[in-house]
Amino acid sequence: MQKYKKFTYLCKKIYRNDKIKHSSHIDMPQIALDKPSFHAHLTLAQKEALYQKAGSLISDNKRALFDRLAPLRTRHLAVALEDIYQSHNAAAVLRSCDCFGVQDVHVVEANNAFNPAGDVAVGSSKWVDYYSYPDTPSAYARLHSLGYRIVATTPHNDDTLINDLDISQPTVLVFGTELTGLSPKAIDLADAYVKIPMFGFTESFNISVCAALSLFALTSRLRASNDIHWHLSPEEILDLKLHWCSQAIRDGEAVLTQLASEC
Repeated sequence: MQKYKKFTYLCKKIYRNDKIKHSSHIDMPQIALDKPSFHAHLTLAQKEALYQKAGSLISDNKRALFDRLAPLRTRHLAVALEDIYQSHNAAAVLRSCDCFGVQDVHVVEANNAFNPAGDVAVGSSKWVDYYSYPDTPSAYARLHSLGYRIVATTPHNDDTLINDLDISQPTVLVFGTELTGLSPKAIDLADAYVKIPMFGFTESFNISVCAALSLFALTSRLRASNDIHWHLSPEEILDLKLHWCSQAIRDGEAVLTQLASEC
């Protein structure tokens, strides 16, 4: 399987049917799904030395934030978005992921380009990781290979209320388009289904509201749990802080590549 790459708005991607257009609201770095190239060859000790060097190039306040927030990030919960087309909703979901410490967002772009509005994302695009897929089956296959249980956010005969959802194993919540919701394929291939209880006349929440409510409910339970190992490993935390340094430093990847060669 070809390496999935972190979503980038700098590349000029040509879609098969020419129906998808970018407006480049946010510039994103292009980084492989596994380790960033500038430190893929380094040992843990060398990565620690690299972080010391890179940390000297950012403010003390920024480094303190990295040191405080990276251990609070999780990949036990993740978000997948299928063909989201409204930029403000896309950005709001990213912002919620950042605020609740959910590190990974998986994006299916079968019919619509994922293009979050920068004024709504307010910088969250630098700190959350994005992975792009051409269709829902390939996204699900990758997520299953990573050990995720795929949970579709939609009413279903077999659905569960959000507060009752089992999150003992790694879980990805899948959200669909604003008008039609998840595709039949996304629903059929899911492992489980979840809904948020509602007591009004309106039949559904806005997607960004649904994502925020769902992430609040699940991350609150996750962080309160003594039985679920939701933290990143020490090396994952270090990798994340190095990636954040590359985002905070001008021409960061080139700078860190040079620094890595000296380690």
